[in-house]
Amino acid sequence: MATKQDYYTILGVGRDASSDDLKRAYRKLAMQYHPDRNPGDTQAEARFKDVNEAYDILKDEQKRAAYDRFGHAAFENGGGPGGMGGFDFAAGDIGDIFEQMFGMGRRGGAARARSGADLRQGVEIDLAEAFSGTKVSLRVATRVKCEACEGTGSADKSRAADTCRTCQGTGKVRAQQGFFLIERTCPTCGGQGRVIRNPCRSCQGAGTVQRERTTQVAIPAGVEDGTRIRLAGEGEAGGPGAQNGDLYVHVSIRPHEFFQREQASILMRVPLRMTQAALGTEIEVPVIDGSRAKVKIPAGTQTGDQFRLRGKGFSVLRSPARGDMFIQVAVETPQNLTPRQRELLEEFEAEAGKGGKGSPDHEGFFAKVAAFFEGGR
Repeated sequence: MATKQDYYTILGVGRDASSDDLKRAYRKLAMQYHPDRNPGDTQAEARFKDVNEAYDILKDEQKRAAYDRFGHAAFENGGGPGGMGGFDFAAGDIGDIFEQMFGMGRRGGAARARSGADLRQGVEIDLAEAFSGTKVSLRVATRVKCEACEGTGSADKSRAADTCRTCQGTGKVRAQQGFFLIERTCPTCGGQGRVIRNPCRSCQGAGTVQRERTTQVAIPAGVEDGTRIRLAGEGEAGGPGAQNGDLYVHVSIRPHEFFQREQASILMRVPLRMTQAALGTEIEVPVIDGSRAKVKIPAGTQTGDQFRLRGKGFSVLRSPARGDMFIQVAVETPQNLTPRQRELLEEFEAEAGKGGKGSPDHEGFFAKVAAFFEGGR
């Protein structure tokens, strides 16, 4: 009997090849030796079968581990002494081998009931609510414990369910194929390990029913846009005896008319008339907490100048502290002048052009421009 070729050699990869390496090698060779591309070529057909066989073993982690340890003998029946291709194993040793290799016993513990699914819900609040904190009511469509059967899934509450006889309560069944042991979900109980003999009519044995539930969410002061709040146990109800899922609330904050938030700081842009900026003035501005603050604007204030109001900014999460508020000035050029306003500004410009020092940046810039022109550069 001819010796079978090594699976790694068939695919042309090393023994440390990743799953992606195996997939790429398989696709390349499968296309190369596919019968449709090689009609009547028996060698290509045989090669195509070898490639498929090799990939079928190596793409599965458990099969690959068995192959790496025992070679082809891991998948042969009657290939040698003891029916294991040269390995003398008693029939009862199969489970012990897999327990050593994969951490699998012959029989797992009792199947765990299926936990409830986690839920995601979005909530939108305004900046003032994010500053002070608030409570929001959410209507959540979810699965809740069935009241008719008290979540047992059974109309007979005194005996909710029996242990599944097929899997003995493990939720899984195993079948031996040669050396390899295949484990799959129990077809009788669907992996639950228990069988309800008299299912509840309201929930059909699931133990949960679909409902809309109202939940109160506490939004803490200082919360940031995009924050995720976890409410443990407020998700979907689990199956009989299982835990509920969690509810994750994603917070978004609406933009404010006046304030822009940067972590614990608040920035407010205030437009000033040209005369206010030139002569100086005092303005009153709103604060995020609902109060008012007065800001003194000195004469000669320029666009972009900022004035700090300490402790008037945003709440700091889980702290009594507050950030600062910054007033940023934007000097506004007057438009749609009346004849008298134009006359006054023309007089002002005439005076400014007589060598005054009222606009140092302007005068310095154009002095440099004149020198540039005189230098011919």
